[in-house]
Amino acid sequence: MFQIGQITEGKKRYLDLLLLGDEQESMIDRYLERGDLFVLEVDSDPAGVCVVTREEEGLYEIRNLAVSPSFQRRGYGRELVLFLFRRYPDCRTIQLGTGDSPATLDFYSALGFSPFRWERDFFLRYYDHPIYEGGRQLKDMVYLRRDAPVGDAL
Repeated sequence: MFQIGQITEGKKRYLDLLLLGDEQESMIDRYLERGDLFVLEVDSDPAGVCVVTREEEGLYEIRNLAVSPSFQRRGYGRELVLFLFRRYPDCRTIQLGTGDSPATLDFYSALGFSPFRWERDFFLRYYDHPIYEGGRQLKDMVYLRRDAPVGDAL
């Protein structure tokens, strides 16, 4: 059994999980305090995190989404994303930026996200160390979005 709760104070105590979704603490610092942090717990153990910001009316952005390796491939990442549509009734669209990793892009594609922008060499310009995922170095940032489901179509 899992539960998702919002954290309003002491957000940095989840830094280990946040660093799974964004490997550079200075980048996390850019959005953590202005964003809403949600933690998914399994039997009271933090298993996943999600930071979301409101960019404009009806538009939210996932800034960080991570699930601990020991809890991956159980649907918890999916649950966090779907939770956001329920959490923000005014949400018309959720967008996010992620590395050009096939596994990550496949995950978001399976949840109905589609690419709308590509930023070449993002990770080379903005990160102070190489970022690797699935055995390959990330270079480009891919921006994805998904419109809110209509009715109960979550």
